[in-house]
Amino acid sequence: MTEIGHFIDGKHVAGTSGRTSPVYNPATGEIQASVSLASDAELAAAVASAKAAQPKWAATNPQRRARVFINFVNLLNAHMDELATLLSKEHGKTIEDAKGDIVRGLEVCEFVIGIPHLSKSEFTEGAGPNIDMYSLRQPVGIGAGITPFNFPAMIPMWMFAPAIACGNAFILKPSERDPSVPIRLAELMIEAGLPAGILNVVNGDKSAVDAILTHPDISAVSFVGSTPIARYVYGTAAMNGKRAQCFGGAKNHMIIMPDADLDQAANALMGAGYGSAGERCMAISVAVPVGEETANRLIEKLVPMVESLRIGPYTDDKADMGPLVTKEAQTRVRGLIDKGVEEGAKLVVDGRDFKLQGYENGYFVGGCLFDHVTPEMDIYKTEIFGPVLSVVRAKNYEEALDLPMKHEYGNGVAIFTRDGDAARDFASRINIGMVGVNVPIPVPLAYHSFGGWKASSFGDLNQHGTDSIRFWTRTKTVTARWPSGIKSGAEFVMPTMR
Repeated sequence: MTEIGHFIDGKHVAGTSGRTSPVYNPATGEIQASVSLASDAELAAAVASAKAAQPKWAATNPQRRARVFINFVNLLNAHMDELATLLSKEHGKTIEDAKGDIVRGLEVCEFVIGIPHLSKSEFTEGAGPNIDMYSLRQPVGIGAGITPFNFPAMIPMWMFAPAIACGNAFILKPSERDPSVPIRLAELMIEAGLPAGILNVVNGDKSAVDAILTHPDISAVSFVGSTPIARYVYGTAAMNGKRAQCFGGAKNHMIIMPDADLDQAANALMGAGYGSAGERCMAISVAVPVGEETANRLIEKLVPMVESLRIGPYTDDKADMGPLVTKEAQTRVRGLIDKGVEEGAKLVVDGRDFKLQGYENGYFVGGCLFDHVTPEMDIYKTEIFGPVLSVVRAKNYEEALDLPMKHEYGNGVAIFTRDGDAARDFASRINIGMVGVNVPIPVPLAYHSFGGWKASSFGDLNQHGTDSIRFWTRTKTVTARWPSGIKSGAEFVMPTMR
């Protein structure tokens, strides 16, 4: 069995804590590896390595830092098939979906190649008599990222790429469920020319998270996961004097107006609701058709599409989706579906008992479709994180708009319509961080920022885009006056630039 340790100071390090966690193949239910869970001492070793390497890296000019990412992007493209297979084998998603995971992270690496421009600051000549004023953007020092299982390539790159490009060292604590790709990414960063110690990967569980949150030499923390843990990480980081950006759960709605192209809307719901088995924080899990006629026509189109979903292991290149990541996830999703039936929702497509011949022990759940869901039901309020789409019927536009507005989560939302006025009104009024107009999964490209509102996000700055540069740097403002412009004698009044 493969033993997965840590990646510290540019090399693989075996775990010494004596604690391990199994890594499963979700398609078969078999244990395929064992990952070490770090002790405080192992986290401390990673921080010591980062602390020793960071000053020289920060002093490296931004063009040279950018060249590392140019090399890294080329390596990602060269190793795409290898990385996708490694990712799919541990996560369960299809190969093509895994490649999408990698590419969306790669795009952020392409974005930070522009760090010489992105890190430029401001200068004011003659701000006062013989006084110049300018600002500096300087790295925070050592940053850390705590990432989830559902995007083991993309989200680590969303975090470490801007942090490292800004001159920081970085400690990555990936999910223990699929740890191999993050370590492989660290290997490729070294191959791309990154100095040892700038990117360290420490595998672990809550003990490693707490060690990160309380370590005095870590200045900033980025987190993606569930909302309860996001609150915990944000609060603990703040109490320990760290800046933090923490992204939590979601319940993304898609409004379907009566004038929408229903074929387009149904196809969009299938990809956005069932892709990656629904294990996406930007998955559409609630469809809101406006009007009974729209709802009936939509259900008529969706039912045969959900029933014909092709479900299989990552080795099936024709599969639309694979299994869930763990047995626990499978049990949880099935339990929520049961609860929806108990609460009175109509389960028009039931995938709870789906079995795949030859993979009977895999963590599969078939596509499920609920109709007549109401806001009081648990399946509406809870982030299911599985292949379950709920249809909530709305009488009119205002009632449809009200649903995502009142939900505790505010990650993503979409509207499908041919009416520009309705789309513009929706985008302006909705209290959600990312909005799609005839786009079901409105994940911004790398040069815009990613982040939700309400209970989906904690912190003032989002991931990637220019927000990431601001998050991973501190601003220092310098006011300078040289001797020829300095008056003689002391001044005891408040200094001004007049």
